Amino acid sequence: MRFRHPDGSTVHLAYCTNVHPAETLDGVLAQLRDHCEPVRRRLGRDRLGIGLWLARDAARTLVTDPSALRGLRAELDRHGLEVVTLNGFPYEGFGAEEVKYRVYKPDWADPERLDHTTALARVLAGLLPDDVTEGSISTLPLAWRTAYDDARAEQARTALRTLAERLDSLEELTGRSIRVGLEPEPGCTVETTHDAIAPLTAIAHDRIGICVDTCHLATSFEDPATALDALTAARVPVVKSQLSAALHAEHPHLPEVREALAAFDEPRFLHQTRTSPTLNSVRAGGAPIATGPHGTDDLGEALGGDALPDTAPWRAHFHVPLHAAPAAPLTSTLPVLKDTLTRLVGGPHPLTRHLEVETYTWQALPPELRPRDRARLADGIAAELALARDLLTDLGLKELP
Repeated sequence: MRFRHPDGSTVHLAYCTNVHPAETLDGVLAQLRDHCEPVRRRLGRDRLGIGLWLARDAARTLVTDPSALRGLRAELDRHGLEVVTLNGFPYEGFGAEEVKYRVYKPDWADPERLDHTTALARVLAGLLPDDVTEGSISTLPLAWRTAYDDARAEQARTALRTLAERLDSLEELTGRSIRVGLEPEPGCTVETTHDAIAPLTAIAHDRIGICVDTCHLATSFEDPATALDALTAARVPVVKSQLSAALHAEHPHLPEVREALAAFDEPRFLHQTRTSPTLNSVRAGGAPIATGPHGTDDLGEALGGDALPDTAPWRAHFHVPLHAAPAAPLTSTLPVLKDTLTRLVGGPHPLTRHLEVETYTWQALPPELRPRDRARLADGIAAELALARDLLTDLGLKELP
């Protein structure tokens, strides 16, 4: 979906296909037919943007076989779909019964991550619509925080500098500009937008920026205005933004709240859980100091004991559907998404032109909330995109044919 910003530029809205796991090119082609086109038809659109997730094997096929890449491009056109952005975070196995920590491997200190992201950039340059010259890829925020020392940090920086050089060469060859955004996520080396500033300014290349995921931003209790203003001041480009909502529990000490949260403690994905900053220190002048969020690596860990203080609200990294907040006593962080979107595209010029709805947890929802078939899933995804569309038009953007 395309929108005209009041400044005349085009803003793209897509939904991410990592909700339909597939490891091979054949699986990706089936997604276009079985899922993406039905969503487009429900929205009454002639053209729908999708943010492709291409696992290692699919990406390798496309980058080594020009006919396969041409075939994918033709299938996108046939189903009324277009691609300006890729999700390069998961490497493989995202549809496994248990993903958890595996999603953070390989990290940016491993050569496989550089090779994979380079392949994705080459593929994206071949998939961009004829009238689009800029593409984006979101990626792992360097690494999971453990086993990441100074040596691996230097290897990661070197890999990203090499990537930037390859992206420069790719534009010279194809005329297509591809940028890559580190996606801050709780528990990672780059957990917040603030954490991203130092490594990205050290790399100092406008092809390497940040992907702002609004679920991750909310889970870390970041203020959208503060976060985006700091990125702007540091001249860190917002390559893309993933529109998503986290799980919010206002009163986690209550038994009924813990029972409701427990329904979202599932075995496939990691659901990092945070509590809001507490004010328990005092400066010399008497002013309180915020200590920052406390957190656990997973929701079950937070519920299982006293690992996380429960005197302040909790938020869990669980991408809940945008249009359907959980039933009371829980809710979602949709207000954070709205505030972030207002800051991103509601000003005189957009801070990013690539937006992607990323709810990959539809099948991880509590059983009574899961879509029972493809048709119900398509209904849900279309409803999410319709909500995002309405938010954009409310901000003054005009939906294009």
